[in-house]
This record gives sequence, C-alpha cells and structure tokens, in this order.
Amino acid sequence: MLAFAIRRLIEAAFVMLTVALLSFVLFRFVGDPINQIVSQDASLEERIRLREDLGLNDPIPVQFGRFVWKAMNLDFGVSYQVKQPVITILMDRFPATLELAFAAALFAIAIGIPMGVYTGIHRHSMLSKWFLSISLIGISLPTFLIGILLIYVFAVKLGWLPSYGRGETVKIGFWKTGLLTWSGLKALILPAITLGLFQMTLITRLVRSEMLEVLRTDYIKFARARGLSNRAVYFGHALKNTLVPVVTIIGLQVGAIIAFAIITETVFQWPGMGLLFIKSVQTADIPVMSAYLLLVAFMFVVINFIVDLLYVAIDPRIRLAGSGAGH
Repeated sequence: MLAFAIRRLIEAAFVMLTVALLSFVLFRFVGDPINQIVSQDASLEERIRLREDLGLNDPIPVQFGRFVWKAMNLDFGVSYQVKQPVITILMDRFPATLELAFAAALFAIAIGIPMGVYTGIHRHSMLSKWFLSISLIGISLPTFLIGILLIYVFAVKLGWLPSYGRGETVKIGFWKTGLLTWSGLKALILPAITLGLFQMTLITRLVRSEMLEVLRTDYIKFARARGLSNRAVYFGHALKNTLVPVVTIIGLQVGAIIAFAIITETVFQWPGMGLLFIKSVQTADIPVMSAYLLLVAFMFVVINFIVDLLYVAIDPRIRLAGSGAGH
C-alpha cells in the first residue's frame, strides 16, 4: 500500500510540473506584462527598470524555475488589476467555489446513485422510464441553459429563490461561509442543481448499466439459489461490485465540477474563483490566471490520488496486480 501511494505521488508531481510548464508558457507569453502593470505615460526607463526588477530579462529556464519555486511556496505574485497578492484574492473566493462544488457533488451522488439502483432493478417500471427521461434531459441541455431556465421558473416566476449572488455569509476564521444563514442556503440551491445535474445523469446511467451487468453474473444467481433476500442480493452483492467504476466517475466529476464551475458562477454571479478567472481573462491579469490553473490542477491531482487509494480499499486485487507488475 505504501509503495502504491508513493508511486502515485511521484506521478502526481510530474503532472503538476507539466501543468506548471503549460501555465508558464501559455500565460507568460500572451503579452508583455509590463503593459498591464504600468500606465501608458510611463517612460522607457521606468519600463526597463521594472522589467529588470521582475526578472523578465533572465533566461527562460531561470524564469520557469523561479515560477515553480514561488508556486510551491504559494507565492503567485501580485494581481495586475487589484494590486493585491494573488493568493489572498484566491483564498477569499475559494470557500464560495468549494461549497458550491461539494453541494453540487452531494446533490449528484445523493440523487444519482438511488436513481441508478432503482432503474437497474426495476428497469421496466414507469417510474424507471421517467427517471431515465430526466437523465436524458440533464445530459442534453447545456449548463448555462439549465441555469437560465431554473432562474426563470424559481426566481422570476415563482419568486422562491434568489437569482444571483451568495446571500448572507458568516466568517469563521479565514473561511467565509453561507451555509449557516438561511439566505445563503437559499442562494446555493439553484447553482448547485445547475452544476450537479449533468454529473447526476452520468452517475445514474453508470450505476444502472453496472447494476444490469452485475445482476446477470453467475455469483448473483448463486446468491439467489442460496435463498438470500432481494435486499441482500441487490445491496450486499450487486451494488458493492459496482463501486469501483462509480468511484472513478465520482472522483473525476468532483474535479470537473470545481474546474467547470466557471459557467455556473457566471450565470448566477456566484463570487467564486471561476467568476474571478473570467474577469481576469477579460483584463489579461496573468498572475491570477496562472494561479487559478495551478490550483485547479492541484485539486484534480489530489482528488485522483484519493480515488486511487479508494480503489485499493474497495478492491484489493488492484494492489495485488500492481505488486505483480512491479515484480
């Protein structure tokens, strides 16, 4: 288990180094950062002195090494537009994005798995067909359209929920949360459903297909022949053996939720990192864009590392296969 974890950590380090290189190349050479920092009236001498102070005249490998070292120390520089440390700006918006992402993931898992199990067990029932129709709608419609439709129905027509913003928040240490206020919880509902609906449909269809496949296997027939109840067969044997692919999808989708919350945050004006990234692209705020890409990549790597460890906990054969390959 330890060797497996170490190997995954080394692979994760290589992934992060590759992402850092891409971030450095894509954003550092989009344009001259000096033009974003100084005013148009700045003299040539001021521009030359600032370029020397920032190390932009150093060789490219030296600049990249300095970029990686500072990133490892959470030093992403200063925002060109806000004139504040980038890490401070991101950490101020990080709680909003994380709460939205995990609320969407909780919605997708809590609704998707039961729907998948039910449609796999009762695949010819009317309720099962209705669930599959809902999942088809969730896959077909784009995220921004789902958000607009939910705003139109529940905010404009019914007036039950707010259409934008995060509501009232409470600060606990450095963490600013809206989960402890009624307006914050109400503001979270529509964005969480919008962001989690697509993932919910994927989980539903995956669980259903896995359940249908597992229920046709021989060991399920043997379990029925032993006289086990339907509850024991479905939940003690069938569902347990669908967990590995389900955990895979859930792990990847949680990362995707965090990365692609940009659209949902833009539609609902949710004050998270995705909305900050959009504004940074519009103003060519390169330090913020680079830091956002690295942070999202780091969360992807951490989530995939946790998923790999869950593989081993769920199915020990993965660890044995890995050991055999190593020998």
